[in-house]
Amino acid sequence: MKGFPDARPERWLGALSLIVISLISLGNVVTRYLTGGSFSFTEEFSVFLLVVLTFAGASVALRRNRHIRIGFLERALPRRWRSALILFQALCGFTVLGLITWYGGKLAWQEYQWESLSPGLGLPQWWYLVWLPVLSTAMVWRLVQQTRDRLKGGLIDDA
Repeated sequence: MKGFPDARPERWLGALSLIVISLISLGNVVTRYLTGGSFSFTEEFSVFLLVVLTFAGASVALRRNRHIRIGFLERALPRRWRSALILFQALCGFTVLGLITWYGGKLAWQEYQWESLSPGLGLPQWWYLVWLPVLSTAMVWRLVQQTRDRLKGGLIDDA
């Protein structure tokens, strides 16, 4: 493993989200300055893209072992107990991400069935919600990779 472990799809998705947020926000500011009005879609898209950016960034942080945690106990334990603690941490992460995936998928499916429309633009609401289970599933995969690497000793917390 050379340098940081990679999470390229999430990095690209996060970068694209940030670029689009910046462009539509800039366009909205310029339009508001010149005309006194603003684009109606900017808030709705910005909030949606911010959620995508957050989950994509969290997935990258998982892969690179950069999520915040208190490593004092982990470093103080013997190897056998350290592995048990790492597995316990992973189990907790799987539980939370599994719930997000399940309920996010359920919510997106319900919105699809009900044909709910977004309040601002009238787009199908599930277009926004489907990213929640997709990106939380990506986070589960990155958590699997991170846990495997940590158990092998490939990812070590900074002291």
